[in-house]
Parts: sequence; C-alpha cells; structure tokens
Amino acid sequence: MSHIAFPRRIGLPKGPMLFLLNDVVLSFDVVSLTPPVARDRFVKVSLSYVGKLGCELFAEEPLLQLKDLERAERLAALIVAKAPEINAALFVAPARDCKPEDVQLRYAQISPDIMGVLFERQKIGTLTNLEADRQVWRRLAA
Repeated sequence: MSHIAFPRRIGLPKGPMLFLLNDVVLSFDVVSLTPPVARDRFVKVSLSYVGKLGCELFAEEPLLQLKDLERAERLAALIVAKAPEINAALFVAPARDCKPEDVQLRYAQISPDIMGVLFERQKIGTLTNLEADRQVWRRLAA
C-alpha cells in the first residue's frame, strides 16, 4: 500500500500557510498535517466529501475551531489538499449535536493582505467573530 507523498505538482503549499476557519486564523504546514492515507483512497475523496466531514465535525462541536485546534487544522489541511486555492471556510451549526445537513458551509479565497491583517489582529487579541464576518463572510449587517 503506497502512501500519499503530496508532491509539489499537485499544488500544495510548501511550508506554513494561513487558513481562516470561521473566525480563527490557523497557521500550519499542509504537508505535515495531511494524514498518510492510501493514495487510491485519497484520490477518491472529493472536496464535497471533505465538506460533509467538516459539517459532521461542526454538528458535534459548533466551536471546533476554538475547542479542538488539532482537528480544525487537519480539516483545513484536507480542504487545501483538495482545493489549494481555498484558504477560508465557514461552518455554521445551529446547535451542538444538530444534524450535519443543518450545518451551513461556505468556502472563500481571501487575499494575502486581508489574511495578514486578520492574523495580526488575532495575535494581539483583537480579532472577533464580528470582525472576521465584516472582513470576509459578510453575513451580518454592518
């Protein structure tokens, strides 16, 4: 059984990258977090499947990005592995232990400038859910 090596030719970022998961900017190395899944099995996994997996995780724990950083980073790494152009995902669960199909999902591609601003604000403790929403998701009225 061969394992995924994730060569550069499939477009995975090398080294640390930033990924916005709801209102938390994650900084991780995609290659080191991507699980060693059998190559044939991983190729069959679609972005849609990864999204469903994320919805299941957020249905169990709506604040996954705050409560389980390791799972949040692995989910983000899977998203990037399937769609390297995506650097943000929003999972909105109406309640803990809701049905996964009740979780809303959106993907986005954020400019490096905005991602950098969000990351700096997070480092100094001023990034809020409202600020992430205003800068990226635009769900709430201004």
